[in-house]
Amino acid sequence: MNAEITLSGNEFVQRFSTTRRGARLARRLAAQQLATWGVPFGTGLSDDVALIVAELTANAVLHGTVSGRDFELRLLALPDSVRVEVSDSRGERIPELGLPDAEAGSGYGLHLVAALSRTWGVRPRIVGKTVWAEVVAEAGGGEGVRVAAAEGECSVAGG
Repeated sequence: MNAEITLSGNEFVQRFSTTRRGARLARRLAAQQLATWGVPFGTGLSDDVALIVAELTANAVLHGTVSGRDFELRLLALPDSVRVEVSDSRGERIPELGLPDAEAGSGYGLHLVAALSRTWGVRPRIVGKTVWAEVVAEAGGGEGVRVAAAEGECSVAGG
């Protein structure tokens, strides 16, 4: 795992090993980063982002693995949302919303991502792909991420 963490104002970037442990660490660090930006643990926004990170990183580990390659998590605090991006090395395996397999208990992850995010999608890269989702606070919930562009500070809006 690459020990370098890029943290510049409203951006967090970290590479993780393509293991279940790497996916779990990505989820925990995402929640910690949101707390650093002023979005408390256990709030709707924090929980939604953590769940989306968990689903997208699990998909990267299960379906995007190339031996010797890591996956990357990027969080961007935007004025009205948090953008989650997970990049892996398997560009030929594009995720799609399919019918969940009730017997196998799988196939629900992207449905959760779609339900919790304003929008989501897949972007090709030179090597691999990036799956992304943008998460906003619930309407009227009083939560949101506010970025002060000049200072690079983020905080909960409407608290």
